[in-house]
Amino acid sequence: MNVARLAVFAPVDSTARVDAVVRRLADAIALGVLSDGEQLPSESELAGQLGVSTVTLREALMALRQQGLVETRRGRAGGSFVRVPAELDVTVRLRSFAVDELRDLGDHYAAIAGAAARLAAQRSLPSDIAPLRRSLDEMAAVESSAQLRRLDGRFHIEVAAASQSARLTQEEIRLQADIGPLLWLSHDDLGGQYGIAAQHRAIAEAIEQGDGDLARALAERHVLDAIDHLIELRLGLQE
Repeated sequence: MNVARLAVFAPVDSTARVDAVVRRLADAIALGVLSDGEQLPSESELAGQLGVSTVTLREALMALRQQGLVETRRGRAGGSFVRVPAELDVTVRLRSFAVDELRDLGDHYAAIAGAAARLAAQRSLPSDIAPLRRSLDEMAAVESSAQLRRLDGRFHIEVAAASQSARLTQEEIRLQADIGPLLWLSHDDLGGQYGIAAQHRAIAEAIEQGDGDLARALAERHVLDAIDHLIELRLGLQE
């Protein structure tokens, strides 16, 4: 199991545990860390991994079923299975953010992305670099915008996973779910798919070369450039 998946199934915070479980699993499903149709561990196993009671887990699974993110089947081949949601209208979501909120969220995300990239450059092994290269190659080959968005999110989560920090990886997953689809709106202004691919490759190369300062600077700039363009898009929307 890779670090990103380990982060998904790590114990949740002690407060508001039902909400924490719902958020953790919903984010992982939305970002493709958990695949469509994938069977979740049994209730007792999953509750143990997340550090919650089976009662708490069942409440969380019920909430996920109501959101259409999990399907429960009965019988010998039964269990809880992942259901990836349809694409949302991200423009509607963008309207819900004030410009100051976007800027503050961007500052926070840049700090997380930069720290993760720096630590990845310092700590990653060749086996940690391979997923980054695979995601970059897949992004270059696909044409579906929805698939590109999912791969973009996966790349950033894999960078965080390469930092060997479960907490940074969890925060990257949370931020990708919050703002990842919105950041994709700004990619056309940043050179489209090819411009973003160049930025991704530069980050991956800095990590592979062990240059933590460069990896951090590139990751921060990648986020902040996207946020700047996202703010421009938000200002252009009519209230």
